Amino acid sequence: MKLDEVRKIGIVGGGVMGGGIGQVMAIAGYQVLIRDLTPEILARTRETILETRFGLKRAVEIGKLPAGQLEPVVANLFFTTDLRDLRDCDFIIEAVPERLELKQAVFAELDGIVKPEAVFTSNTSGFVIQDVARDVSEARKALFAGMHFASPAPVMKMCEVVYTPQTSPETVETVRGLAERAGKVVSMVRDTPGTYGFILNRVFAAARREAQKIVEDGIATPEDVDKAMMNGRNWPSAFFNDRARSGWL
Repeated sequence: MKLDEVRKIGIVGGGVMGGGIGQVMAIAGYQVLIRDLTPEILARTRETILETRFGLKRAVEIGKLPAGQLEPVVANLFFTTDLRDLRDCDFIIEAVPERLELKQAVFAELDGIVKPEAVFTSNTSGFVIQDVARDVSEARKALFAGMHFASPAPVMKMCEVVYTPQTSPETVETVRGLAERAGKVVSMVRDTPGTYGFILNRVFAAARREAQKIVEDGIATPEDVDKAMMNGRNWPSAFFNDRARSGWL
C-alpha cells in the first residue's frame, strides 16, 4: 500500500505506547482505531490521551496544539475491544506488551482479519521483526516492518523503521513516510536475526553497562554518574534508581 492510500490506522494495545502513538497519528490527521481487551482499559487510554502531562489538553495549554485542532483530533480517535473492527484498516501498529509469543499470536489473528493490502508494523523495542512476523502469510511479510517509537511517543521525535529481507521497497517507503508525516525523525534499521534491540536500546544498554562498571570499580557513586551524564551530556533521565542501587541493574 502506498502512503497516500493510508486513511485509517489500527493500533493494537492501548497502553502508554499504544495510546501515545494513537494520539500522534490522530494529530497527523489519520482516523485512528485503538483496540484493547476491556472497556476499562480503553477508558484509561482515552483519559491518558486527553488529560495527562503529555496529553492533548496539556498540548493546547502550552501552545503545542492549536486550540481549534483539539476537537478534530479527538474526533479522529475511536476505541474497540473487538479485533475484527480493524478489518478495514489500511495500516496496523502493534503495541502490546513486549512478549514475543503474544505478538506472534496477535499478528497471526490479525492476518486472517485485516484486508490483505494493509501494512503491518510492530512497535517492539528490539525483537527480530522476522520472528514477530513468523506466523503471517508470505504475502503479508512483504507488507511487514518494525516501527519503534521512542517513549513518550507524543514528545520524542525518534522513530526507528526496521525492514526485513522480505519487506517490499514500497512498504519501507510507506512506513517511513507515515512516521515523517507524524512529525518523527526516522532512522532506518536492518533487521538482524540473533540480536535484540535496534539503535536506541543497544546504544543505551552499552552505556548502562559501562555506568554500572564505573560504580562497581569504585570510580563514582550512582548519584555522581547520573549527575555527570544528565548535566554534562544532557541525558534526559538517570541510569540509576532505587531498584538499580539495590542490585536490579
